[in-house]
Amino acid sequence: MKQSRSLCQVEQLPCACLLDCRRQTYSRSAAAAPIRHRANGAVGALCNSPNCVVAGRLESPEQGRCGAGRVLVTGGAGYFGFRLGRALAGQGATVLLLDLHKPPWDIPDGAVFQQIDIRDYDALYKICAGVDVIFHTASYGMSGPEQLRRKQIESVNVGGTNNVINVCTERGISRLVYTSTVNVAFAGRPIEDGDEDSVPCVPLDMHIDHYSRTKAIAEHMVLAANGRSTKGGGLLQTCVLRPSGIYGPEERRHLHRVMVNVERRLFSFCFGDPNAKMNWVHVDNLVMAHVLAAEALTAEKAFVASGQAYFINDGESVNVFEWLTPLFERLGYGRPLIHLPVFLVYSAAILMERLHVTLSPILEIPLILTRNEVRSIAVSHTFKIEKAQRELGFIPKKYSLTDSVDQYLRSRPARSAASFPNTQHLFLLLLLLLIGFITLMICSAAWE
Repeated sequence: MKQSRSLCQVEQLPCACLLDCRRQTYSRSAAAAPIRHRANGAVGALCNSPNCVVAGRLESPEQGRCGAGRVLVTGGAGYFGFRLGRALAGQGATVLLLDLHKPPWDIPDGAVFQQIDIRDYDALYKICAGVDVIFHTASYGMSGPEQLRRKQIESVNVGGTNNVINVCTERGISRLVYTSTVNVAFAGRPIEDGDEDSVPCVPLDMHIDHYSRTKAIAEHMVLAANGRSTKGGGLLQTCVLRPSGIYGPEERRHLHRVMVNVERRLFSFCFGDPNAKMNWVHVDNLVMAHVLAAEALTAEKAFVASGQAYFINDGESVNVFEWLTPLFERLGYGRPLIHLPVFLVYSAAILMERLHVTLSPILEIPLILTRNEVRSIAVSHTFKIEKAQRELGFIPKKYSLTDSVDQYLRSRPARSAASFPNTQHLFLLLLLLLIGFITLMICSAAWE
């Protein structure tokens, strides 16, 4: 088996909540139980009836369609997780979509949905009977106000991942594909065409957001578990995919948030290096990469992906403001012409974060941009996909953001009053920018 070259050398790991690398035996007794993370109020809606469709699909060999196996997708109600599950079901796999929330789309033929929190170890263990491979896409805290909820981010991204790994070993599941992020390797310093060997993971204390830090910890855990013995005498094969920002039809996280802020005239400025570039990945290209990665963890593919990490994107680098031009145009606005200093916008982001946290019990402060988002937009960070092309056979197809924007605008609900220019929000933004400007002047005077 190929020796790992992509294992992040992450230090300062909080050992109290990380994977115990020793093989552990599942037992109802507390003494023999593996490390577990149970969420307060976790939903564990398991099927105990013999007529349950979930139990039937997982326990009856004849239910495996076309011999493609049984697949579990955590985060299966999310945008990417659902698209991945739908594609796998279309290829003949029996797919179990697992999530805390119900998906807003109809469940496709060949798939079933189960409402379970991955932080509930017992529920996760029970539902994984008969599963052959897990795609672990579930996470929390990627953008917006979620980025500030540290405890929930820790419990889902670290605790949930720990549970997934332990269930793999106790259930004899041989393959685990983890959806990470480019943020594990980006900390605000420019990166141009970085690759898996030349760009190391960022030290944990250099991350300014909980999401990136916990994703780095979880990635390390998954890669460290590669080659671990599983119940039944097998070995666990793991790999990690690091996608850039995801876009595509029906995507809501990025397009909707930008659209609302544009219509409120809160996104009427640009900032950062005008030549700063980043990568994006179409959801269908990311689905393709995950399917290929799972195949590359098999003996037929010589376990080429075992213990490896791969950057995944469309193979193109773009400036975010240029890339979003179709969205501005479809909404009837031009590209932002006002260019603000990064320090000013970053200072405003700090103030917005602090005000959001402090006043959240009594007042909802709109979180237009977080520090991490400002940095991602302002600083170039691009990555090569040659390793994924060479080892996985990943050849991304060409897609256009314009098509996704048009589809989104056709399908979005009728605009409410909240979608129109909001004088209070605009005043708040100007106030925060003014405070940031004053802060900048004070710091400049102090430096002199």
